[in-house]
Amino acid sequence: MRIAQALTGAFASILLMTGAALAQAAAPAATPARPEIKPVGDWFVRCFPAQSPSPCDVFQELDNPTTRQRVLSLSLAYVPNLDRHIVQITVPLDVSIPKGVVIQTDSFTSPVMKYRMCNRDGCFVQMAMDNAMVEALGKSGPAAKVNIVADGGKTYALNFSLKGFAAAHDSMVEDARAKAKSPAKPADGAASPPTP
Repeated sequence: MRIAQALTGAFASILLMTGAALAQAAAPAATPARPEIKPVGDWFVRCFPAQSPSPCDVFQELDNPTTRQRVLSLSLAYVPNLDRHIVQITVPLDVSIPKGVVIQTDSFTSPVMKYRMCNRDGCFVQMAMDNAMVEALGKSGPAAKVNIVADGGKTYALNFSLKGFAAAHDSMVEDARAKAKSPAKPADGAASPPTP
């Protein structure tokens, strides 16, 4: 008798959980707000609608024309209240993790930047970038490369363009400052500020 009651209770629990899961699946999903994107040279300035300390970035993504797989992705965000930049570089898998990446232009070579993590989409450098490095990139060009080292020890250069980088960066910084200063929307039930 106790086994039958235990099985009945377990079955009822499974039905309740399944019903709740189906109800959630049937509910319409909220459409995420899309970022504002504008092209500047070979870069894109992207600003996100969510409240964030770094609401905007500049980015460039390069794909293999044959396979359409991403070869290199670069994103540089600006944090207005800290006057700092955050860089994210994504490269393919099968790289030598200890070797990191190096950005090289006609007049600038970065220090080695270490990988933070890898997943099935690639390996990622995510770190603060010195403002002097950003200025050096803005004064370089028009071509640059990210040097990576494969597991076997061979170095590969992943080429990218600096065309429009300085203008895209300045536009992104201006947008980030404006969005960071804009007041947050009042929470539900909170009184809205009086209009003059």
